[in-house]
Amino acid sequence: MPVSSALRHLSPLLLAVALAGCDKPPRFTQAEPGEQLSGGAATINLHDRNAFSQASGNLTPSRRLDFNVGNSFFRNPWVIAPSSTTARDGLGPLFNTNACQNCHVKDGRGHPPGVRGDNAVSMLVRLSIPAEAKAEHQQMLERLGVVPEPVYGGQLQDVAIPGVAPEGKVRMRYEPLNVTLGDGTVVELQKPTLEITQLGYGPMHPQTMFSARVAPPMIGLGLLEAIPEAAILANAGASKDKPAGIVGRPNQVWDDAAGKTVLGRFGWKAGQPSLNQQNAHAFSGDMGLTTSLLPHDDCTPAQVDCLNAVNGGEPEVSDNILRLVLFYSRNLAVPSRRGVNDPQVLDGKGLFHQAGCQGCHTPSFTTRADAAEPELANQVIRPYTDLLLHDMGEGLADGRPEFQASGRDWRTAPLWGIGLTQAVNGHTRFLHDGRARNLLEAILWHGGEAEAAKQTVMRYDAGQRAALLAFLNSL
Repeated sequence: MPVSSALRHLSPLLLAVALAGCDKPPRFTQAEPGEQLSGGAATINLHDRNAFSQASGNLTPSRRLDFNVGNSFFRNPWVIAPSSTTARDGLGPLFNTNACQNCHVKDGRGHPPGVRGDNAVSMLVRLSIPAEAKAEHQQMLERLGVVPEPVYGGQLQDVAIPGVAPEGKVRMRYEPLNVTLGDGTVVELQKPTLEITQLGYGPMHPQTMFSARVAPPMIGLGLLEAIPEAAILANAGASKDKPAGIVGRPNQVWDDAAGKTVLGRFGWKAGQPSLNQQNAHAFSGDMGLTTSLLPHDDCTPAQVDCLNAVNGGEPEVSDNILRLVLFYSRNLAVPSRRGVNDPQVLDGKGLFHQAGCQGCHTPSFTTRADAAEPELANQVIRPYTDLLLHDMGEGLADGRPEFQASGRDWRTAPLWGIGLTQAVNGHTRFLHDGRARNLLEAILWHGGEAEAAKQTVMRYDAGQRAALLAFLNSL
């Protein structure tokens, strides 16, 4: 369908809209104003291995002090109590790692065990069992979103302090799964199988559900927290503005501080409502550290040695440290985009929209005027997520519900910074369990609500696929 002379004078975005539904992809002739600034004024212009570890670009020098102190508590290891290092003791008794940075390497993306010759340090395994119709289980569902495995709890911890048995060891094995694209190209996917061995406390419940999760990048979290709730909810459900079959749903989760159910934003299934609660749960589950929000060690009644171990204070993470880590995690900046006016990138952007990827990966939002930090307020940001749950099909299903998320649901992952994964983390492993070895594999695992988009991409020829990947790598 030819482009009329009138359409040639439209802005790139309006031109794309005008051509939506044509037999050709939407045509973007130039970048939109400010498109390279993914995090608005908080964006930073750095694209090397330290690109995910910088403070918000508009953070004043005086406020960078708190950022740097928070970084030290995020980066440096915690130690076993009792210790002369009283500000950092209390690690364990059961834990996965001794520092936040060990999972979020360079504040970036984790990977499955074995990818770089290491263990499962940047991947954890969630555990739960089916709920029964009894008051105890219903209370757990309301507060935790799941019923934890009775002996091992809600997360498998593969490390322990001396005198306490670790819960088990985690490995992944893979089977090849070939997918043939429209032009005959064969792509070999890796179908993962989780293996847990050396159980330290006897057999697990026979109906235990497992979910492997790699650590997601830390960039832009404060900006995501600052998106108005109404803007997120406005994208829920089906609408004429979305591709057919796309129906996003909010997760409704328990807010520990407020004592009520609220909108979920963070985590692979949007199971946490705020960054502070996300951080507190990570301190608890990943490092065995208590906070005023979660004042008890993550030990079950069956783990006697864990319950009797010496602690590092009550709480082990002081409110001030928790505040500093929160400030740090809120202000990790998003790097600027590269090549926004590159013709191949612009073609790829059109192909992204033609496939309907924007139906879940919402390009932009404007943050609240009353954001938690002034640097994050009133920013036009481009995270490429709607923060909603979507049914992603059986291929990606973990079979483990969490609050209102089903075993096939996942929160739309933000795409900003995705093209810098190799530079920052030295790998390109994607999706919740890191099974995809590159972006094309990640797309080919999409199903459910994203099946039509995947099928469109599968019909693209080699040049179109290269353009689509060039666009994604520019984000």
